[in-house]
Amino acid sequence: MQEADKTLDSNEVLVNLFDYDHSGLVQLFKSWGEPSFRATQIIKWLHQQLVSDFNEMTNLKKSLRLHLQKKAVLKVPQIIKREDSSDGTIKWLISLDDGNAIETVFIPEGDRGTLCVSSQVGCALNCQFCATATQGFSRNLMLSEVIGQLWLARRELKQHSIGVTNVVFMGMGEPILNLDVVSKAAELMMSDDAYGLSKYRVTVSTSGVVPGMKELSIRVPDVSLAVSLHAAFDDTRTKLVPINKKYSLDVLLQACRDFYGPDSKRKITFEYVMLDGVNDSLADAKRLAVILEGIGAKINLIPFNPYPGARYLCSSDDAIKAFSRYMMKAGYVVMVRKTRGQDIQAACGQLVGDFKDRTKRRDRYKEEAESEVCT
Repeated sequence: MQEADKTLDSNEVLVNLFDYDHSGLVQLFKSWGEPSFRATQIIKWLHQQLVSDFNEMTNLKKSLRLHLQKKAVLKVPQIIKREDSSDGTIKWLISLDDGNAIETVFIPEGDRGTLCVSSQVGCALNCQFCATATQGFSRNLMLSEVIGQLWLARRELKQHSIGVTNVVFMGMGEPILNLDVVSKAAELMMSDDAYGLSKYRVTVSTSGVVPGMKELSIRVPDVSLAVSLHAAFDDTRTKLVPINKKYSLDVLLQACRDFYGPDSKRKITFEYVMLDGVNDSLADAKRLAVILEGIGAKINLIPFNPYPGARYLCSSDDAIKAFSRYMMKAGYVVMVRKTRGQDIQAACGQLVGDFKDRTKRRDRYKEEAESEVCT
């Protein structure tokens, strides 16, 4: 990987081409007096061929390669730690230039390989059952840091029996709050000139940032959508997912109805973490069936994955089965997510990374936990 610490002079810093999507590269090459087709060539070298050296870009004229070496760099984050679960799940701790680190998870199953990518360093939201939330928030990731997770995984998994077939924006962070970067990354993932993934195999998850959902449907209308619902009643959801104070269930579900439009046959995945005695009763299931009526919906029931300091317990197997049976009888497609990577803290809601918290939320959680122990 070519280094990014060189400069042309004291005022001009080299540009990192991994921070550009196709349209951005077109504009960049135009500013250098180069034709727009150079952008497609670069996209293919970086994201199809996984090249990280300008000298390997053999269909570029030598003078252009020399120009790129003077003006640009090719830089993605670096893997600093790998953990392998007994079930085949892989978790990478990935270092960023500012000293922070994020986590990315690969989950193989059958002929499917799902990569769970992060979109923020920490998370700007504060969902009460999520380990990432307890760690606070530092910043949004740049495009090179988001698409770099897929680039690294593809390189790491070259000898693996399964490559990356699916990508879910369900790692650290709220993707919609980094919409510009996430949209560009999703487009690259689905581009035939880059990673060539199906629109059904790139999923953006959100806790319900309604204005961003509307913008996502305009920018990347083909992407699959998952909504972290987790409750069927506003009071419960507000406790679990505080952004519900701003965008209530009625508002959120209307945005879901509008996302693909009334004539679309595509379904939205509603994620629902199962918390013992909190949201797992038959009354919750009945209410969920009612509020999702008229929405093309798949329901993903997620057994809660514990983490140090967690305030909740996972619902019993019987409660999960009863909830699932009721929703299926109501006519919904229901899946119970199989817990993967729990022995390496790589399961849903367990990612924490290693970063500086700008919100002081981590300290508050620690103080509250210590207070509860003392009492």
